[in-house]
Amino acid sequence: MSPETVPSDLTGQLLIAMPGMGDPRFHGSVVFLCAHSEDGAMGLIVNKAITELTFAEILEQLDIPARSAPMLPICFGGPVETGRGFVLHSAEYAPRTRDAAEDGTLRVDTRFSMTATLDILRYLADGTGPEQALLTLGYAGWGPGQLEREIRDNGWLTCAASPTLVFGHRMQGKWEAALASLGVDPLMLSPVAGHA
Repeated sequence: MSPETVPSDLTGQLLIAMPGMGDPRFHGSVVFLCAHSEDGAMGLIVNKAITELTFAEILEQLDIPARSAPMLPICFGGPVETGRGFVLHSAEYAPRTRDAAEDGTLRVDTRFSMTATLDILRYLADGTGPEQALLTLGYAGWGPGQLEREIRDNGWLTCAASPTLVFGHRMQGKWEAALASLGVDPLMLSPVAGHA
C-alpha cells in the first residue's frame, strides 16, 4: 500500500489485525479508532473480553450503587493505561453538562462517542446511560506516522464501523464479522505479508 492510499483520518473506522500481526497483544484484534490525525491515533480493542471481572464488580470497587446496571461487556482495550476505563458508547447519550470536554466525552461521529469519567458509570448503573456501550480497560495508541506504517506493512485492514458490528456481535465473532464486511474470507488470509 503506497503512502497516498492510507487515509489521513481514520477516526470512527475499525482496524482489523492481519494474521501476520507481529505484536501478540493485537493478534486477532478489532480496534475502534476514537481519534486519528497527523499527531497519532488512539483506539479501543472491542473484541478481547475480560472474563475475570464483571461490570457489577467494577461498580462495587468504585462504591457506585448498581440500581439498574446492564450486563456491560468489558474488554482489554489496549496496552496503554490498562488500569483506566473507557466507555465506548452510542452517540445519543448526551453529557449532563453543557461542555462535553468537562464531561470527558469525545464525540467521535454521529454514531459513536467515548467517555472516560466515573459519571458515565454512575449513569449506566442507574439505567440512565447510553443505549449501547462497552467498557474497556486500557487503550491502544500510536505516535505520528506509526499507524500509517503498520497499515502499509500489512499489519491492519480498515473497514467502516457500525453499531451492529461494534456492539451487537459476540466478542469471538467480531474479527470474522469485520472481515466479512469487506468481503474477505479469514481462511484466505496469509500470515506472510506480500508486496506487488
